[in-house]
Amino acid sequence: MKDLAKTYYEQGYSCSEAILKAAAQKGYVSKELTRLATAFSGGMSSGCLCGAVAGSQLVISANLGREELLEDSSECKGTAKNFVEQFKDRHQFTCCKALSSKFEFGSLERRKNCATLVYDSAEIVETLIKEKTLTK
Repeated sequence: MKDLAKTYYEQGYSCSEAILKAAAQKGYVSKELTRLATAFSGGMSSGCLCGAVAGSQLVISANLGREELLEDSSECKGTAKNFVEQFKDRHQFTCCKALSSKFEFGSLERRKNCATLVYDSAEIVETLIKEKTLTK
């Protein structure tokens, strides 16, 4: 999934879209969910939460989220927290502005940096989803 996500990003999809497109191609989410990721790019269009992180959280929720109020959501929330911890171990922040502060907006260097964030996010989320589905 990580190579697919990076390729989609390099083709011009946003960070969040690349994560969802790759997840859909691997069968982790429905193809229709890809559209949900568009507004999450560029730190939700405000520079806040990294789109690759937001997209990964959507993949986690699509696989482990609850459908009914009385269902237990702890597995989903725990996995989401685990994802953030692993991402922060690699990159320190989840904030788009902080992650890309060294790079000029629209620069090749920034795109390369974001490609790495997409790659790492996809790697982490796929590992977590595989672990959860194998234990069910």
